[in-house]
Amino acid sequence: MTNELKTFELRAKNLPSDYQAAWGKIKDNLWPHSDFTGRNLMPILDGVLGLLEETAADGLSVQEVLGDDIKGFCSALVGEEKAKSFRDKWREQLNNNIANKLGK
Repeated sequence: MTNELKTFELRAKNLPSDYQAAWGKIKDNLWPHSDFTGRNLMPILDGVLGLLEETAADGLSVQEVLGDDIKGFCSALVGEEKAKSFRDKWREQLNNNIANKLGK
Protein backbone atom coordinates (compact mmCIF):
# COMPACT_ATOMS: atom_id res chain seq x y z
CA MET A 1 0.00 0.00 0.00
CA THR A 2 2.87 2.39 0.76
CA ASN A 3 4.25 1.91 -2.74
CA GLU A 4 0.82 2.54 -4.20
CA LEU A 5 0.53 5.80 -2.25
CA LYS A 6 3.97 6.88 -3.45
CA THR A 7 2.92 6.18 -7.02
CA PHE A 8 -0.23 8.27 -6.50
CA GLU A 9 1.86 11.15 -5.20
CA LEU A 10 4.23 10.96 -8.17
CA ARG A 11 1.27 11.04 -10.53
CA ALA A 12 -0.25 13.97 -8.64
CA LYS A 13 2.98 15.99 -8.96
CA ASN A 14 2.44 16.02 -12.73
CA LEU A 15 -0.90 17.79 -12.31
CA PRO A 16 -1.35 21.58 -12.46
CA SER A 17 -1.08 23.32 -9.09
CA ASP A 18 -4.84 23.82 -8.64
CA TYR A 19 -5.37 20.12 -9.27
CA GLN A 20 -2.63 19.26 -6.78
CA ALA A 21 -4.36 21.38 -4.15
CA ALA A 22 -7.67 19.65 -4.88
CA TRP A 23 -5.93 16.25 -4.62
CA GLY A 24 -4.67 17.19 -1.16
CA LYS A 25 -8.15 18.22 -0.05
CA ILE A 26 -9.66 15.05 -1.47
CA LYS A 27 -7.20 12.87 0.45
CA ASP A 28 -7.89 14.82 3.65
CA ASN A 29 -11.63 14.28 3.25
CA LEU A 30 -11.45 10.61 2.28
CA TRP A 31 -9.06 9.25 4.92
CA PRO A 32 -11.55 9.47 7.80
CA HIS A 33 -13.69 6.94 5.89
CA SER A 34 -10.92 4.39 5.51
CA ASP A 35 -10.66 1.15 7.38
CA PHE A 36 -7.79 0.76 9.83
CA THR A 37 -5.27 0.10 7.05
CA GLY A 38 -6.70 2.40 4.39
CA ARG A 39 -6.79 -0.36 1.78
CA ASN A 40 -10.48 0.16 1.07
CA LEU A 41 -9.69 3.63 -0.30
CA MET A 42 -6.98 2.61 -2.76
CA PRO A 43 -9.39 1.95 -5.68
CA ILE A 44 -11.26 5.17 -4.92
CA LEU A 45 -8.08 7.24 -4.77
CA ASP A 46 -6.84 5.66 -8.00
CA GLY A 47 -10.12 6.49 -9.74
CA VAL A 48 -10.17 10.07 -8.51
CA LEU A 49 -6.57 10.62 -9.53
CA GLY A 50 -7.35 9.18 -12.96
CA LEU A 51 -10.28 11.58 -13.26
CA LEU A 52 -8.07 14.51 -12.32
CA GLU A 53 -5.39 13.46 -14.82
CA GLU A 54 -7.89 13.11 -17.66
CA THR A 55 -9.68 16.37 -17.00
CA ALA A 56 -6.41 18.27 -16.58
CA ALA A 57 -5.29 16.88 -19.96
CA ASP A 58 -8.59 18.07 -21.45
CA GLY A 59 -7.91 21.56 -20.11
CA LEU A 60 -10.84 21.72 -17.71
CA SER A 61 -10.58 23.64 -14.47
CA VAL A 62 -10.88 21.93 -11.09
CA GLN A 63 -14.11 23.82 -10.41
CA GLU A 64 -15.64 22.48 -13.63
CA VAL A 65 -14.81 18.93 -12.58
CA LEU A 66 -15.36 18.91 -8.81
CA GLY A 67 -17.40 22.03 -8.20
CA ASP A 68 -16.81 24.19 -5.14
CA ASP A 69 -17.73 21.52 -2.59
CA ILE A 70 -14.85 19.03 -2.45
CA LYS A 71 -16.07 17.68 0.87
CA GLY A 72 -19.46 16.94 -0.69
CA PHE A 73 -17.75 15.30 -3.67
CA CYS A 74 -15.82 13.03 -1.30
CA SER A 75 -18.92 12.21 0.73
CA ALA A 76 -20.66 11.12 -2.46
CA LEU A 77 -17.68 8.94 -3.36
CA VAL A 78 -17.74 6.97 -0.14
CA GLY A 79 -21.51 6.93 0.21
CA GLU A 80 -21.59 8.88 3.44
CA GLU A 81 -24.51 7.01 4.92
CA LYS A 82 -22.72 3.67 4.56
CA ALA A 83 -19.11 4.64 5.23
CA LYS A 84 -17.98 4.70 8.81
CA SER A 85 -15.41 7.03 10.28
CA PHE A 86 -12.59 5.95 12.57
CA ARG A 87 -14.67 7.07 15.53
CA ASP A 88 -17.62 4.89 14.47
CA LYS A 89 -15.39 1.86 14.01
CA TRP A 90 -13.65 2.35 17.35
CA ARG A 91 -16.98 2.86 19.12
CA GLU A 92 -18.33 -0.36 17.64
CA GLN A 93 -15.16 -2.25 18.60
CA LEU A 94 -15.29 -0.89 22.15
CA ASN A 95 -18.97 -1.78 22.50
CA ASN A 96 -18.29 -5.32 21.25
CA ASN A 97 -15.39 -5.75 23.67
CA ILE A 98 -17.49 -4.55 26.60
CA ALA A 99 -20.36 -6.82 25.61
CA ASN A 100 -17.96 -9.78 25.43
CA LYS A 101 -16.53 -8.97 28.87
CA LEU A 102 -20.01 -8.75 30.33
CA GLY A 103 -20.95 -12.07 28.73
CA LYS A 104 -23.68 -10.74 26.48
